[in-house]
Formats: sequence, structure tokens, C-alpha cells
Amino acid sequence: MSGYAKLFEQMLEQSHKMARAFNPALESFQVHGFDKLIPTMPKDFIEMMWGNTFNREGLDAKTRLLVVLAGLTVLGAQADTQFKLTVRHALEAGATEREIAEVIYQMAMLGGIPAMTRALELAQSVFDERHRNEEDGG
Repeated sequence: MSGYAKLFEQMLEQSHKMARAFNPALESFQVHGFDKLIPTMPKDFIEMMWGNTFNREGLDAKTRLLVVLAGLTVLGAQADTQFKLTVRHALEAGATEREIAEVIYQMAMLGGIPAMTRALELAQSVFDERHRNEEDGG
């Protein structure tokens, strides 16, 4: 196995650990084949995002996910599925509903009131779904 292939394998393993830290339900998450799935994305970018950038010495999973929510909010919270999934992962990583709401409120300065409102609506729908599931015993 070449040095590059070994480095890529290590990067993939690190990405699995990161995914499990984000959400234990992602234990079976696989990133093999990202280069085929997204052929326009350079390998060095994939390595940066899934290997070298995300490491144990860096931000914890909860903080990373709150930062992602901040960015998605500033962008207008336009990607409903992505936003809701990130809220779910943030909750799984230990973020509270209040912390999530505070991050969204803070982004009103940068993204505007409509972006904040949309993000809060999406987050609230995740919170409501979560509470219904808890009441149903699920």
C-alpha cells in the first residue's frame, strides 16, 4: 500500500470516529467512494474536511455542529433537510435546545431576521418531533 493510500485510509478512519462523535447512530457511516460520488471535489479538500481538519485536539462535536448551524442560519436556512439533520446531530452531541436557539438568535445580526426566523422554525420542528417521540416512548 502506497504512503498516500495509507494516509487516505487513516483519514477515512478518522472521519468514522468524527461521525460517531457527532451522532452514535452514524456508527455505520461510510465515506469510502466520496471521490466517485463527488468527482469534482479534489482529494485534498476531502482530506482537509474529513481528515486533517477534524481531529481530537480541535473543537468537540457539539461545538462543531453549533458552528455549522450558525453558518446554515446566516445562509438563510434554505436547506431544510440539512438544517434539521444538523439540529438532530447537535442534540445527539449534547447541545441543548436553548443553546441551539441562542446560536440561531446570534446569527440574526449577520443573516438577518428572516434567516433567523426560518432557522428557528426548522429547529422548533425538530424539537417538537423529538418531544412527541419522547412522549410516545420512542
